[in-house]
Amino acid sequence: MRNIRRLFLRCLRLGHRRKFTYVNSLSDYLRYSRLCLVSLSYNTFTNSDVVIESLFEPVYWLVDHMTRWFGVVFVALVILLTSSIVLIVYLCVLPLILQTYSTAWICWHLAYGHWNLILIVFHYYKAITTSPGYPPQVQKNIPSVAVCRKCIAPKPARTHHCSICNRCILKMDHHCPWLNNCVGHYNHRYFFSFCLFMTLGCIYCSISSRVMFREAYAAIETYSQSPPPAFSFRDRVFHKCIIYLWVLCSSVAVALGALTLWHAILITRGETSIERHINKKERKRLQGKGKIFQNPYSYGRFSNWRLFFGVETQWQWITRVVLPSSHPAYGDGLKWNTPHWIPTKQTSVLAI
Repeated sequence: MRNIRRLFLRCLRLGHRRKFTYVNSLSDYLRYSRLCLVSLSYNTFTNSDVVIESLFEPVYWLVDHMTRWFGVVFVALVILLTSSIVLIVYLCVLPLILQTYSTAWICWHLAYGHWNLILIVFHYYKAITTSPGYPPQVQKNIPSVAVCRKCIAPKPARTHHCSICNRCILKMDHHCPWLNNCVGHYNHRYFFSFCLFMTLGCIYCSISSRVMFREAYAAIETYSQSPPPAFSFRDRVFHKCIIYLWVLCSSVAVALGALTLWHAILITRGETSIERHINKKERKRLQGKGKIFQNPYSYGRFSNWRLFFGVETQWQWITRVVLPSSHPAYGDGLKWNTPHWIPTKQTSVLAI
């Protein structure tokens, strides 16, 4: 009887030991799994913004691919709308100008209208066909400040990765779906000039057709009267074309004018759209330490505009800004040395 009791106690102790062994093994397994997960996902720069960005990664992927495929549609839409406005101006507005205006005003309208149209077509064509600039893939000695996490390649100063183009862009400003192209170092001037002259052209069309718009709008309001007015089919088409022209040009002038003004402010400060956000964070960080942030790529308001347009002499304001010019942007987009024609004492830098 005593031996049976000892055997029972011994089995009971052995069962407790095995139970504790299983619990300890399960606990060790959970700790090991947690360690593996943390080691795979650990990053010293991880914060709430990175977590949210990771969660929205599928949404970004969808938007990027839609923008990439719809870029051709947006370009075709720009060409179609611009061509329709030009056609209405030639068929409806210009004949009235030739009939009612004086010779001096006719010459001014013909000269300014065609000059503006040439600049719009030229800069839009150059903006969509000119490469924004990419870091060289073969060259090894690239003055880089970081390594791109997407390309796994050296990234020069002011260079950023475009998720839509899926490559790094020199002095990237943004990806423009209306160009189906990135706005970077080599086509930034073409993009801004297109926005500027398109805004001026829309304002010109809106002002030139404002009287015709009021008359056409008043005529359309009489369509529902009884008896109906004696307007021919051609008159009705004319009225609707004038309404279409004025509404579209006025809307584009307001929207595109605001965008042009924003980019003009950025050019004055010597920064791109992406650098605007980077500099804002850096300015706030240094302000907390009692320091003042200085943009290393700003050479003064007027000098920033000269550098942006590539104007070295006073005469080049006409040949390179007022007239169509395909001169390349200053520098190679890899190094940002101060031009010899910029009056500044600031030394060259590589990064913010």
